[in-house]
Amino acid sequence: MNATAEATGVGRMLRQWRTERRISQLDLANQAEVSTRHLSFIETGRARPSRQMVLVLSSALEVPLRERNSLLMAAGYAPAYRETALESPEMADVRVALTMILRQHDPFGAVVVNRRWDVVMASEAWTRFMAVLRPGACTAAGLTVIPAPRPNLMRLLFSPDGLRPAIRNWEEVARASLGRARRDAAGDPVAEEIVRTSLAEGGVSEWWDDADFVTAQRLLIPVEIEMGGHVVRLLSTISTLGTAQDITLQELHIESFHPADAETDALIRGMAVASA
Repeated sequence: MNATAEATGVGRMLRQWRTERRISQLDLANQAEVSTRHLSFIETGRARPSRQMVLVLSSALEVPLRERNSLLMAAGYAPAYRETALESPEMADVRVALTMILRQHDPFGAVVVNRRWDVVMASEAWTRFMAVLRPGACTAAGLTVIPAPRPNLMRLLFSPDGLRPAIRNWEEVARASLGRARRDAAGDPVAEEIVRTSLAEGGVSEWWDDADFVTAQRLLIPVEIEMGGHVVRLLSTISTLGTAQDITLQELHIESFHPADAETDALIRGMAVASA
């Protein structure tokens, strides 16, 4: 592949990411501290970006590490980020840290999910809740790395046979979750297909083409669940592992749940004591 073809490939990819993120050429140039003329030349293939420029633009566009490697290779450079399986010996300290984080969120529950919304690890409270809400959906023990096939939160949320019947404010939760999912799925055809399939199963395929979901981001999602004759009111939050430089770690998210009122707090704590 010649230099012009390489630059054209990476330029096209960068332009696609800029469009996905809804950032103008001027705003991106300002963030990357380059001229709009130079950025235009890169996007149209008239200039070949340096390795550092690819990384700077990727960072400004919040491109996931996996896709940053793809951009680097399209520009003719070696990948910059490694990918280490969570089950590997090198990740022992990470697994310990994740276990501690999950424990801290009990008795209200928390899960570690990957970029495609597969549940990688779960707290003991979350596995207990799932045993009540959706028996058989997660048979792995809490605080362990869950082997494939793993429960998928998107499919569980949208499927009529999943968690949907138990969630009283399902449409609010589904819409807010889709806003997150659309952003996470950018650049990943497999993740996009999971979202599209989940929407189809939920009978809301048209949501994919709704522009509001591209930019919709909520820090807290209220979740109302019917459980054992009670209404449990929780708040869902998503956190990441900061500035992780490993693809596996960068793609992990921790979804944790918190009581939205005193009644829920007391109810869940009482359930935890009863099951101990």
